[in-house]
Amino acid sequence: MGDSLSAEYGLPRGSGWVKLFEAQLHKESAGWTVFNASISGETTSGGLTRLPSLLDAKQPKLVFLELGANDALRGLTIEQTESNLKKMIRLSKQSGAKVMLFGMQIPPNYGLQYTKQFKDLYRKLATQEQVELLPFFLAGVANNPQLFQADNIHPNEAAQMILFKNVWGSMAPYQKLLKPTP
Repeated sequence: MGDSLSAEYGLPRGSGWVKLFEAQLHKESAGWTVFNASISGETTSGGLTRLPSLLDAKQPKLVFLELGANDALRGLTIEQTESNLKKMIRLSKQSGAKVMLFGMQIPPNYGLQYTKQFKDLYRKLATQEQVELLPFFLAGVANNPQLFQADNIHPNEAAQMILFKNVWGSMAPYQKLLKPTP
């Protein structure tokens, strides 16, 4: 579940980090199917609305939650974002899925207090809900203007391998899940 950062916004189809992740799973003979439920512009509210039917239909073993950036861009309160993410984590866990929460950060022009609270909410939720955290999804990308499309918001095709490596590098707790079952 994600937003434009995972939905291949402005990229050729099949070139995003999710496809790179899927390709790596196939190389490892993990036998997994990847379903990308990301939508450009998605907020935690929209994700929460869509999640129950997706959990029922797909019955995932692992859910990636890459949401929250659009909440901040739209000025939603930290409390709203936190509440929605917490509900999504709990719904996912209740369905039997493991969860990885993708930490996000926003530029300091939103104010130092809001910026810090936004960054901290991911670690706080991961700790409270006992789920794995990718501390900052855009690590290695956010501070490099050459890795963004012309809008200076969305990572370009060259950035996708870095995003993939960020996610794959956080998969250590799930290595047993990734192994094919005999």
